[in-house]
Amino acid sequence: MKVLVLVQDYPNNNGGKKLMYVHVRNKYYMKNGIDVTVLNFSANGEYVYEGIRVISEKCYINEENQYDVLICHAANLKNHYRFLKKYGNKFPRFIFFFHGHEILKISKEYPKDYPYIKKNTVKRIARDIYDELKFFVWRKYFVKVKNKTQYVFVSNWLKKKFFENLKIKESDLKGTFFIINNSVGEVFEKNSYHPSENPKYDFITIRSDLDGAKYGVDIVNELAKRNPEMKFLLVGKGKFFDYNKKADNLDWIDRSLNHEKMLELLNDSKCALMPTREDTQGVMSCEMATFGMPVITSDIEICREIFVRYENVELISNNEKSISLEKILSGLQEKKTEKLYCAKDTLACEIDLIFNC
Repeated sequence: MKVLVLVQDYPNNNGGKKLMYVHVRNKYYMKNGIDVTVLNFSANGEYVYEGIRVISEKCYINEENQYDVLICHAANLKNHYRFLKKYGNKFPRFIFFFHGHEILKISKEYPKDYPYIKKNTVKRIARDIYDELKFFVWRKYFVKVKNKTQYVFVSNWLKKKFFENLKIKESDLKGTFFIINNSVGEVFEKNSYHPSENPKYDFITIRSDLDGAKYGVDIVNELAKRNPEMKFLLVGKGKFFDYNKKADNLDWIDRSLNHEKMLELLNDSKCALMPTREDTQGVMSCEMATFGMPVITSDIEICREIFVRYENVELISNNEKSISLEKILSGLQEKKTEKLYCAKDTLACEIDLIFNC
């Protein structure tokens, strides 16, 4: 079985880590007998990354390889759609993986930017126009290729948004839809939470982007101010505290962490505090919960879906800042959970889809 995976970007040997969640899938596919080639639209040539062959579009044009399946992750119009229109008839089957922004209207689903983020009205209007265009284009295309296409969503919530935004019925696409959640990272699957005897922090928050309002760093900071008897740690890069006063009881590590250091800090904390205003799954929160530590996240629709099976997760309102975190923490510390969203539950389903559908 040979598959070609289309991506806008991909990890590389120069330190690039974009779309690592696709690479995790590809490595698992390779281990299970699937010959994977990645077409990275951002690549200038061919390279190998951790055993995965990665090519540019120019390399694809010059090769003679035939593929059994074409997989598209987070497809966009500029490259994925253009490629599909030009070369799609060479592939007997398509699988589209939807991760979020590519089928959402950004101005509707994403929260407003923090006040210090520079506003660009022209860019916002252009984004809205593009979003409506992508809905129109993909709606027509998906109906056209419905007989050889499967659609994979990382949550039921995202599937609902797909039909809502594209204004299309399930019956129009033959019902070839699958909900397969993102897998947690292998390090969280294989390791378990072992809190230190005297944890340094009551709550830890890890975010890749402090300046994205959807990640709720303002909520964390406010909760820290309102719970002065407790100790908080925030990990992540951004300019949020250039414009907002940091709570006195909140420590901030202004950088990204490797897994070894991350696990060390998690074990030195009593609970993960991971509020969110928008997400399509909340993989980092899933990883912390699967790791085994107590987790507090937001009471929004997607979190109610994703975390319903976790005993060690509590959902709180984003708007209620006077919550007693100490009371919630004391109730969570006694709860345990099974390992959820692991490769055997998620990636194994993708393998089955690739071989059998």
